[in-house]
Order: sequence, then structure tokens, then C-alpha cells
Amino acid sequence: MLEIRPNCELCDRNLPPHSLNAMICSYECTYCADCVRDTLQNVCPTCGGGFSQRPIRPVRAEGGQTNLGLSNRPAGTQRHHSKWSREQIEAVVIRLKDTPPQER
Repeated sequence: MLEIRPNCELCDRNLPPHSLNAMICSYECTYCADCVRDTLQNVCPTCGGGFSQRPIRPVRAEGGQTNLGLSNRPAGTQRHHSKWSREQIEAVVIRLKDTPPQER
């Protein structure tokens, strides 16, 4: 189950559970769409993969699943920050940005 992290790991922008601006890699590193586009250029500095829009977890699940949804399984509250320096991020972005994520 996704943790649904509350912030961009680069600029620290709030990314509430309903945000359409939240992007994640396959390891759930979480960044805002602006940082993914402008700084990271669709390269995760941790794994080298690309990003997808984070799915929205509904407040209440439908179909009889009473133990699901944000009301029963809330989003994470621990803020995360990239462990990589701007220089390290720039180096990995330069190396990988021109290779499609599925070929990295």
C-alpha cells in the first residue's frame, strides 16, 4: 500500500492526498510535478527511473470494503527530503535524461 507522502522531497511543497501535482517513482520517492519537469527532467535521483502521477486514495472505499480509504488507512505524515545534493541530482539527470525510463 502506498504511504502517500505529504511533501515534495526537493522543494518541500505540500502534496496532500488529493493532489494531482504529486509524482512518484516505483519506490514512492515523491516530488511535485514542477520539480519532476524542471529540475529532475523525469529522472528519479534515487533509482534512475521515471515518474508517474500518484494515484488518489478515496476517503471512503466503495463496494463493501469498509477497512479501506483514507478514513481507515490515512496518508503518511512524515516529511521526506532527498538525500542527494543539487550537484548529485544534476549529475544523474544529465546522464539519464535523454534515455527513456523503460531503457534505463
